[in-house]
Amino acid sequence: MKILLLGSGGREHALAWKIAQSSILDELFIAPGNAGTRQFGKNVALSPIDFQAIKEFVLANAIEMVVVGPEEPLVNGIYDFFKADEKLRKIALIGPSKIGAQLEGSKDFAKAFMNRHSIPTAKYGTFTAETIEDGIKFLRNMKAPYVLKADGLAAGKGVLILKDLDEAELELRSMLEHQKFGKASAKVVIEQFLAGIELSVFVITDGDSFKLLPEAKDYKRIGEGDTGLNTGGMGAVSPVPFADAAFMDKVHNRIIVPTVKGLKSEGIDYKGFIFFGLISVKGDPYVIEYNCRMGDPETEVVIPRLKSDIIDLFEGVATNTLSERDIQFIDKSVATVMMVSGGYPEAYENGKQIYGLNGIVDSLVFHAGTVSDGPSVLTAGGRVLAVSSYGKNIEVAIEKSYESISKIQFENAFFRKDIGYDVI
Repeated sequence: MKILLLGSGGREHALAWKIAQSSILDELFIAPGNAGTRQFGKNVALSPIDFQAIKEFVLANAIEMVVVGPEEPLVNGIYDFFKADEKLRKIALIGPSKIGAQLEGSKDFAKAFMNRHSIPTAKYGTFTAETIEDGIKFLRNMKAPYVLKADGLAAGKGVLILKDLDEAELELRSMLEHQKFGKASAKVVIEQFLAGIELSVFVITDGDSFKLLPEAKDYKRIGEGDTGLNTGGMGAVSPVPFADAAFMDKVHNRIIVPTVKGLKSEGIDYKGFIFFGLISVKGDPYVIEYNCRMGDPETEVVIPRLKSDIIDLFEGVATNTLSERDIQFIDKSVATVMMVSGGYPEAYENGKQIYGLNGIVDSLVFHAGTVSDGPSVLTAGGRVLAVSSYGKNIEVAIEKSYESISKIQFENAFFRKDIGYDVI
């Protein structure tokens, strides 16, 4: 099978690594890919949101399946683009329809969907520039801390958690009146704060049935002890010790099943991954957010734990036979630690040469933001490398990742030194 994988981050490198292991694969292309993905297929200079260029490439290269890594092409409707085109509609595309992708593309859409299907989530209100005074009143009737979320895609930076009411009111005005997050904050969801411990749960679905993937816990803040600014993710671990059978049974019955059934009952075409951002509040799961794709850096710990052939699962999704497919996991823990550019998530420099990659034998190094310069690998993003390791438990996996990181250098490299320590 000839496959085109869209994306250029650590998630796509991990997917390419897994796809390349399949006996079903004939040829893999990654668009645009990075310095790491070239080891598993051919990088092609295509933007994941240039649908016309993707169409031309798919037809010219007899591509049989397109796997969509990032959220933007899904929210922009690449699934619908394929289904509406006579030449493309028979090509399998792994990812939801445009309306299905609104689970991630619009916080307001997701919250309303959860309310319709009685899926546990925090109480909320949605406001625009026209209803900003109602939003202020809503805030004043809530208890601190105050949670403000930009409705649209904001690259993981559109959520504010504030302890001071005056600051919350100022930020609400900044988001709605001054477009702090651009078009993403044309609407703002104000949400009740839930106190608990977070985790991420993933399924792959063909719209009828689903298969549960390993859960993960990621670390969003730049500083140790979960301090400082939010990032795209500084590391992750899997499995999650507190997600025991009793807890996951609640997740299955209260959240996953109602979500999949709800999508089907509303006629929403959904063939791909669903990411559930959850919080455990006194042992009960609540949905903080949905994503319409795999998470990053969670993919870098979840996919290494998948024993089954991933293309076989993708074929099940494409042909509505997922229920007939087998899914198995490797009985080991995996921990990933992100190496990032100095200054991230604020201003940082690209183009720093990375040394030591060839000396890593005990870890998988997934490239998140890199480019090739001949034989050299250079930094090309805020998050640069995800160093993932197996272990008999999380503690051993973490030790291996930090040992491997000690052998990798680039100018101003930074990483958190406490990934996973809270769950050991």
